[in-house]
Order: sequence, then C-alpha cells, then structure tokens
Amino acid sequence: MCHQSVSLVARHLEAAGIPTVVVGSARDIVETCGVPRFLFVDYPLGNPCGRPWAPAEQKGLFAQALRLLERAYGPRTTVQAPERWVEDPAADRHWRENFMAIRDRKALAEAGAARRAAQATGEKPVR
Repeated sequence: MCHQSVSLVARHLEAAGIPTVVVGSARDIVETCGVPRFLFVDYPLGNPCGRPWAPAEQKGLFAQALRLLERAYGPRTTVQAPERWVEDPAADRHWRENFMAIRDRKALAEAGAARRAAQATGEKPVR
C-alpha cells in the first residue's frame, strides 16, 4: 500500500483518538507526512513486515511495532528496526547494492524499442 496514503490515514485516526504505528520502508515519505509513531524497516519496497515465509522475523517486527506503540512518548517518533535484508549471506551483500541495477543495457534498450514500436502500431508488447 502507498506509504503516503497509510501515513495520512494514520494521522486521521490519531486525530480521532486512535493510536497508530506505521511500519514502512519509505522513511522520507512517512516522516514528511508526520506520523506520530513510525517503525522504519530498511527492506525493499513491498516487504516492510518481513521477508516472505519468515514468520519468526515477521513476528519480531510486529513485536517491535507494539513496543513502539507502548513506549513512544514524544510526537513523530521514528525507530529503525535492526533487521537487515541480505541477499547473499556469504558475501553479506545488502539489497540496496542491487536495487534498480541495470546489468544488460543492450537488452533493456532492445526491449524499450520493441515496446515503443508496439505502442506506435497499437499492438500489445510481447513480454
């Protein structure tokens, strides 16, 4: 779900007296929206509650969110979760090293040209 939408809903709920914690991966957006409590998880977008099929990690993040709800006494409190998304444990490679990486510019350029050609003729692009 959109970080900005969640943040604005959280602010609305807080104004109505309902405490909230936003758990997300887009720190700049959520902090700009000014939510009261924010658990920042430095994971790729779409995974703020943990890795798929990792229930222990997901439960741990949920527990951190509940602790933040219980212990945050000041407004606009941000806590960073200590978990780290490591793609290659042997190399300790962090996900940001590969995020939006372009490995094959030629193939990407060819795919873009094919897409533009298909759009020009009204055809659906082949994927």
